[in-house]
Amino acid sequence: MHTQDFPQLDSVEKIEQGFESHGYICSRKIATAVFLAFQLRKPVLVEGPPGVGKTELAKTLALLLESPLIRLQCYEGLDEAKALYEWKYGKQLLYTQVLKEKLGDLLQGAQSLAESVAKLHQFGDIFYSEEFLEPRPLLKAMQQEKGAILLIDEVDKADYEFESLLLEILSDYQISIPEIGTIKARSAPMVFLTSNNTRDISDALKRRCLHLYIPFPTVELEERIVLSRVPGIDEQLRHQLVGFVHSLRELDLKKAPAISETIDWARSLLLLHAEHLEEELVRSTLNVLLKYEDDIEATDAELRALVRSTAADHAN
Repeated sequence: MHTQDFPQLDSVEKIEQGFESHGYICSRKIATAVFLAFQLRKPVLVEGPPGVGKTELAKTLALLLESPLIRLQCYEGLDEAKALYEWKYGKQLLYTQVLKEKLGDLLQGAQSLAESVAKLHQFGDIFYSEEFLEPRPLLKAMQQEKGAILLIDEVDKADYEFESLLLEILSDYQISIPEIGTIKARSAPMVFLTSNNTRDISDALKRRCLHLYIPFPTVELEERIVLSRVPGIDEQLRHQLVGFVHSLRELDLKKAPAISETIDWARSLLLLHAEHLEEELVRSTLNVLLKYEDDIEATDAELRALVRSTAADHAN
């Protein structure tokens, strides 16, 4: 990706404005990280709890730049065949059958075994050319003429061996294929790696990336996010529901509600024609915010106090 081709990334302010135009309300810290990553041609390792907008960051940037988004979802046991490339074995087999049928014509004129082997060797090389290569996300991102946004999602779920595979790609934007040689990116993709911190990422991988930690947003920022995604909701109700969600995050829960759950809850309350938070309304919709029954039961015991506290805070 060339800087002059994307004026939307000329400054931190333009990035903030561009993201907001696509419904992604980001902090100055996030916009600055994107700006520096683009200017320095560095991947970004985005860490933070689930549901704070790590994946959405890459998706929104792809929309802003009108660039293809190529996503690699990581999991335990992910290997080269799923991440980088594999050979089109069916096509190779078909061409092998054709070669057998034409064998007599191909070897015509050969005077010795050495000449026959040399002729066959010429065709053997064809089977391991780019024509028979099936690109997977990492290679596909490097083949884009005008660059791409490469999202390597939940890299902490993959093995350390996969991280080693990424080192060459993220250092030089190139891939070594034994049968072909080194393939360099036509235009270096902009790379985002996300992690939910389920395990430590290796120092070698971290050194190649800019680090960005996205925490849960402040009350003010989350209210802006809700306003952007659910514009029809009443202002007072928006204040109350965001305040209540922040109170929940202070409890000892198995899974604290993420931004996506806040947005879903705001949409649910709008559908229910709610004007302000009431205890029974909150109790009947807690399953939108909390995904574990143990968390719902633990919250239910303190629900009255939480609702009253939230209402009092926003009445002042």
